[in-house]
Amino acid sequence: MISRRDFLQTSMAASAILGASSFGNWARLAAQQALTQDQLLQFDTFGNVSLIHITDIHGQLKPIYFREPSINLGVGGNRGAVPHVTGADFRRLYGIDDGSPSHYALSSGDFSALAQAYGRVGGLDRVATVINAIRADRPDAILLDGGDTWHGSYTCYHTAGQDMVNVMNALKPDAMTFHWEFTLGSDRVHEIVEGLPFAALGQNIFDAEWNEPTDVFPPYTFFERGGVKIAVIGQAFPYMPIANPGWMFPEYSFGIRDENMQAMVDEVRAQGAELVVCLSHNGFDVDKKMASRVKGIDVLLSGHTHDALPEPVLVGETLIIASGSNGKFVSRVDLDVRDGRMMGFRHKLIPIFSDVIEPDKAVAALIDEQRAPYLDQLTEVIGQTDSLLYRRGNFNGTWDDLICDALIAERDADIAMSPGVRWGPSLIPGQDITREDIFNVTSMTYGQAYRSEMTGEFIKVILEDVADNIFNPDPYYQQGGDMVRTGGLGYRIDINQPQGSRISEMTLLRTGEAIVPSKNYVVAGWASVNEGTEGPQIWDVVENHIRKQGTIRLAPNDSVKVIGA
Repeated sequence: MISRRDFLQTSMAASAILGASSFGNWARLAAQQALTQDQLLQFDTFGNVSLIHITDIHGQLKPIYFREPSINLGVGGNRGAVPHVTGADFRRLYGIDDGSPSHYALSSGDFSALAQAYGRVGGLDRVATVINAIRADRPDAILLDGGDTWHGSYTCYHTAGQDMVNVMNALKPDAMTFHWEFTLGSDRVHEIVEGLPFAALGQNIFDAEWNEPTDVFPPYTFFERGGVKIAVIGQAFPYMPIANPGWMFPEYSFGIRDENMQAMVDEVRAQGAELVVCLSHNGFDVDKKMASRVKGIDVLLSGHTHDALPEPVLVGETLIIASGSNGKFVSRVDLDVRDGRMMGFRHKLIPIFSDVIEPDKAVAALIDEQRAPYLDQLTEVIGQTDSLLYRRGNFNGTWDDLICDALIAERDADIAMSPGVRWGPSLIPGQDITREDIFNVTSMTYGQAYRSEMTGEFIKVILEDVADNIFNPDPYYQQGGDMVRTGGLGYRIDINQPQGSRISEMTLLRTGEAIVPSKNYVVAGWASVNEGTEGPQIWDVVENHIRKQGTIRLAPNDSVKVIGA
């Protein structure tokens, strides 16, 4: 008799034949450039349980452009493994035709031309249409939000997340977990969570003083669907006080806590759970390691690293699903659960092509209502761009090149540093740059642009520390986003070296001179996690710079030389 693991692996390997994933269907249609809403939503209903996953929306209510990364390096055991495959290699791996809508949705090549051909993606009114269609087919489907929801836009900043809370409540999730939400401050998070009509989960959110679980964020919740008792366990971002300002939520400690996760899995199984789902904001590589260490998780819904994978990844007996970001995709997972075991699955990553999917009228009206008080500010044109502006990538994105240019010019600095965050939509050449666009890549509750003096030695320490957060071969020590972006500074990085030995050949680009360890340099940056940071808000710095430039034209950035990729 075939084992459960063998069945799942066989289904994964033969998915194009057996239909374990429906990616092949829309990819083939995309290659024919003949997509319709019905085709995007087509799904052969399977089993007795349906999960719907969205994650990392980052405050994006309206359709946007969003370019996937052209470089996403894996190290150690994850080198060359998804999601660390990009561009043409990614398309070959999944059989995606060049120039097709699926090329546009899932990879970065020829992005500007394809964006003009296929239009914007996302929009929560379109996401609502997809969710409603799934529920029409499977009325008791469970909708799960992976977090990074109440953050990342002009209206989200000015309403302290209320715009996103109102719209997400209209989508009727069944549970969510957290990351950037905590940068609203713990008082505001408590205020919102107390009013949520669904579960706010985090098995790894502990009381910092007593090192005990907190009642505010229960570890799990139960559902009865299709005759199956289902447990959903929440996993918030583990490195909150490292990546974000811990002084904003001093009552809480986080961490991966995989021993506690195992205890929670065992606990829900003892209470009769026949299907265990982990709603995670760990990041994909951390999720893979956790799935290898914690036994009994059937489905792990992955967030934080913004990966969009058209096929699940199997680790042991755990299916890992990655559903992208910014409202660009919705994942549907149908499961056959019998006799307390997951016997099979069917999965589809549904791209939200905004010109193809009809917006839900009620949610569209609600979105416009949230934006109405701010519309004049949102739509004011600050300048234009002749360059593709994007953020994703391990080392630099053109949005951050622009931000670094603004910091150097407006703050009279030698060197600029911009955090390697992954959120932020793209703009294509020829677009106006509005105030909303600037906030979409800068909005946060600690956006002060500092100016200080740092020695060359200290600058190297910063680069080494951030590099280890990204390129440590053990995923449990990967605590950051992408590499800190730098302006005015060039360097060489060997990603396979140990901490302290990765960064070399640091150069002040203005003069071409080597950075002197003992010399002081004026450094401008933003998003410091230190309490009391002073300076103008980064969005004002960037707006002033764009107004002076009028039209943005960025030269190619080759200031970082990468070794060992």
